[in-house]
Amino acid sequence: MGLISFIKDAGEKLFGGSSAVAATTPAAAAPSAEELNAKAGAAIRTYIETQKLGLTNLAVTYDGSSGKVTLTGGAPTQEASEKASLAAGNVSSVTQVDNQLTVAAAANASQYHDVVSGDTLSAIAKKYYGDANKYMKIFEANKPMLSDPNKIYPGQKLRIPAL
Repeated sequence: MGLISFIKDAGEKLFGGSSAVAATTPAAAAPSAEELNAKAGAAIRTYIETQKLGLTNLAVTYDGSSGKVTLTGGAPTQEASEKASLAAGNVSSVTQVDNQLTVAAAANASQYHDVVSGDTLSAIAKKYYGDANKYMKIFEANKPMLSDPNKIYPGQKLRIPAL
C-alpha cells in the first residue's frame, strides 16, 4: 500500500514522549531509544489489534526520531489494510505509516481526507460524493476507529471509499 502521511500532534495518546520519560526518570535508569521505540510499537500494535480487523502476523515498528510506523503481516482485505494504516497513523506522534501488509483480496485503494476545523461527515460526503446524506458510508468505512459520526477532530485522517 505504501507510505501515508499524518499530522504528528493529532490522534490517540497511546504513549508519552521521550522527554516526559527523561524528566521523571534518573539518567542512569533512562530507557534507550530502542526500548522506547519498541514500547511505542507494541502500544500501536495493541491498539490496531483492538480494531479486530482480522490481520495475521502483525508486526509494528516505530521510529521515534522520524515518527514513522511500519506495518508488516497479512490483511484479509484492502479495507482492513487501510483501516490498519489509519489506526496506526491516527496516533499522536506518528507522522507516517509505511503499510507493507500483504492483502489477500486486493481491491481499489480508497482516497483519504484530512479533517480540518469545521468539517462534518456530511460536508465531507458532499465534497467526495456530491451528496451529504452519504455520510454514513464514510462513517462505516472508518469504524471501529470512529464510534460516533459526530466525533471527528481536526488532524484526523479518514478513509473515503469509492461509491
